[in-house]
Amino acid sequence: MSLTTPARPFDVTALFPELAPWARTATRLHPRPGAPTVHDSSVGGPLLWPADEPWPYCDEPHDSRVAPVVHAPDDIRLLRRVRAASAERLRRDPGAARWTPEEQEALERIGAGRPWFDGRIPLLPVAQLHARDVPFPRPSGADLLQVLWCPFDHAEGAHPRTALVRRSAAAVADVLDAPPEPPVVQRDSYLPQPCLLAPEQVTEFPNPRELDDDLRDRLADGSRWGAIDPARYSAYADDPGELYLGALSTAPGWKTGGWTAWDATDPVDRPCPACGAGTVPLLTVASSEWDGISRSWIPREEPASPAPPPLGARDGAFTLIDIAGGCDLQLYACPADPSHPHVELVP
Repeated sequence: MSLTTPARPFDVTALFPELAPWARTATRLHPRPGAPTVHDSSVGGPLLWPADEPWPYCDEPHDSRVAPVVHAPDDIRLLRRVRAASAERLRRDPGAARWTPEEQEALERIGAGRPWFDGRIPLLPVAQLHARDVPFPRPSGADLLQVLWCPFDHAEGAHPRTALVRRSAAAVADVLDAPPEPPVVQRDSYLPQPCLLAPEQVTEFPNPRELDDDLRDRLADGSRWGAIDPARYSAYADDPGELYLGALSTAPGWKTGGWTAWDATDPVDRPCPACGAGTVPLLTVASSEWDGISRSWIPREEPASPAPPPLGARDGAFTLIDIAGGCDLQLYACPADPSHPHVELVP
């Protein structure tokens, strides 16, 4: 699988040379539904986990009032298959029944939910990145990054709590073939759909909120954008700042490195919990690969008139993850020592 980001509308540093020192490389992961193995870089796929290493659990309390109806992972997988079958049937025959009797029965059973569970929760695999495919900050000897999370909201934010493991892939001899799963998850959108990756490096520039007031004002000044062909970019004539924000600064979707796409909050310091150094973006866990103002980042290979999104996903949400109503969860690493504890933020 190869996915290619279209060239940016123009070189923003030609109009604003002062942005050149701010350029950073990000690696877009381009997750798309597939059948990854333990040896693949993936989202939601199985992990290359040693058979003799204990699986991580969450021992923190979870609040049943947040989501009164919880579901078993296998019920969520069945629900996704039922939705996908219905969407495909209606695509082929708009007059067909939305649900078959068997599907309706499954929907009713799944909708009733499962009993709440108060015990220890096995973490779920979220992502696995091999350094041969995706660059990431890592200590010497580690070439594999594994991300897991507890599929429940935690007190510090309305998102799952993550755990990171860095290891040497070659050191894993016997692989754990049946890791434990949570009996229930708090939200269906916390169970990632298995996806393969098509990593691609792109250049990013900071969100306007990261820039000084003078440069931010110049970016918002329409007279500075006169070199742009107005026939192509007339939609931005009243708000050139949106052109920079949506098409020229930060890439949407899952990625490593790059800049932070501040949305829910203003930029905040993110010191390393161990040494106080300023952390850097490690991994962005995205709710969608694009949105209304970032559609220029849709890969060239993406079909112009796709079939219904897979497994009931909304447009661009291939992993079926949803963080805080469509936000991203960004993980940050310590540049001085990647083995230090990471930082989580919904920016």
